[in-house]
Amino acid sequence: QVYLVESGGGMVQAGASLRLSCQASGMSFKYYAMAWFRQTPGGVRDFVAGIGWESGGETTEYTNSVRGRFIISKDTAKNTVNLQMNNLNPEDTAVYYCAGRSTRGQIGRWEQNYTYWGRGTQVTVSS
Repeated sequence: QVYLVESGGGMVQAGASLRLSCQASGMSFKYYAMAWFRQTPGGVRDFVAGIGWESGGETTEYTNSVRGRFIISKDTAKNTVNLQMNNLNPEDTAVYYCAGRSTRGQIGRWEQNYTYWGRGTQVTVSS
C-alpha cells in the first residue's frame, strides 16, 4: 500500500523559510512525477510545484506565485520529495499536500492528475 507522509510545516514570520518533506512508502519517486499542492479553508487544492521525468531527465515546474522562492527536489535513495520554501509571505499560508502520480514522467498541475496523497502539513505565515 502506498503512503505519503508530509512533515516540516509550522508557523513562521513573513520572510522566513521552511523546508517540507514527503516520505513515501510503497512507491518509487525515481521516474514518476510528484508534486506539492496547497489548500486554504474553503479553497480548492492548488498546484504549487512538481518534479517529473521526461526525455531521460528530471523536470520541475512551479506555479507563478512561488517561482523563484520555492525549490522542489527529490532524494530517490531516501524516497523523499522536498519543498524548500524561502521568503514566505502570508499568502503562502495553507495546508500543504504531497501527491504522487500512478503513471510515470509528466508533471500534472491538477488535483485529478494524482493518485496518491498525504494527509497534509500546516504552514502558517504571519505578517
